[in-house]
Amino acid sequence: MTPIRRVWVTRAEPGAARTADRLTALGFTPLVVPLLTLAPLPGALDAAPDPAAVAVLALTSPNGVEAFAPLIPRFRDHPVFAVGDATAEAARAAGFTDVRSAAGDIHALARLIAAEAPPGPLLAPGAREPAGDLPALLPDRPVQRLPVYAAFETHAPAPATFDAVMLHSPRAARALAADLPRAASSGRIAICISEAAATPLHPFDFAQIRIAAAPDEPAMLSALGKPAAPV
Repeated sequence: MTPIRRVWVTRAEPGAARTADRLTALGFTPLVVPLLTLAPLPGALDAAPDPAAVAVLALTSPNGVEAFAPLIPRFRDHPVFAVGDATAEAARAAGFTDVRSAAGDIHALARLIAAEAPPGPLLAPGAREPAGDLPALLPDRPVQRLPVYAAFETHAPAPATFDAVMLHSPRAARALAADLPRAASSGRIAICISEAAATPLHPFDFAQIRIAAAPDEPAMLSALGKPAAPV
């Protein structure tokens, strides 16, 4: 198995650039070839309810915060429950004043909302194809999903040489599985944010599929270990 130095970053921009900076700081060589690209959904914000009809906001990614930005002044004082610290940080930077982080995945977010959110309807701006079903996890609360952006596959070819690939979502893993030749996985390592992101990779010949200890980027970077020494 080749020691890890060259790391393929598959996530969409602008997150890919942030990941590349972190990898560089740790001594890795990032190879930024996104498998997904993000775009706001035209007219999506027109379907947003009146702020008076919403008690709580749930945010599941920094991308959702960015796509929802035009409406933030109207919802600024609503309590916000964010799936993780990066999303919470993005929400605060965008102007929300009451933000709590679940520091985990969609299940952790649902538990935090159930335990701490004030009663009333919840609005969840996010992806057209979300990674989890928040309404199903909160059956006792009215939840309105508001798709504000969508992810599209780039079908970009893999870098010619890479030692490891980082997969930040099940959607990215499915995109990789659809286009990566099986031989291109041989001897390489996959770093997955969750078991769901690892599942599409099982038919491949990766030397290892490592699942992050927590569903966030710091845990994924930890799973990479230390970089190989430069030759």
